Amino acid sequence: MCFPPVKLNGRDFRGDLDIRIDAHGRWHYNQSRIERKTMVCLFASMLMLDARGRHWLVTPTELGRIEVEDAPFIAVDMFVCGEGRDQVISFCTNVDSLVSVEAATPLSISESPASGELVPYVTDERSLKVKINRAIYCDLMELGVTEPQNGQDLFGVWSSGLFFPLGQMPNLRA
Repeated sequence: MCFPPVKLNGRDFRGDLDIRIDAHGRWHYNQSRIERKTMVCLFASMLMLDARGRHWLVTPTELGRIEVEDAPFIAVDMFVCGEGRDQVISFCTNVDSLVSVEAATPLSISESPASGELVPYVTDERSLKVKINRAIYCDLMELGVTEPQNGQDLFGVWSSGLFFPLGQMPNLRA
């Protein structure tokens, strides 16, 4: 059974569209890469996630599911304002959107459905994942600190007054 993320409201239901976002954030239509960034940005602005984690393109006249191999967006740049617990970390995506790490748009580490590796993601305001590329992740790690949390030493970063854990530190006490 299919449950779109919005009511049809006169839209034509198209089922599965032949649109795919590969693990590197590149968009494809009919097995061909979409090269025009303006077209990718337009499609990205219409992307929605349903309750089952499936991705949909929702236009004013139609809607259909698309395939996303990993995350629909890739963080391509990072900005930091402030320092320590007062800093705010923000990411610019490959579709020119900006996501700041805060309670509503958290930073996390989870298994990539494409590679099976642990990968850092930030969630945008529409609950869509933004994968943080390796170079940006290295920059992010330079901001990392160790904080005691529930009896464990966790490595993570501060942003918007919140601590976002990225991993457990080994217990080095004798």
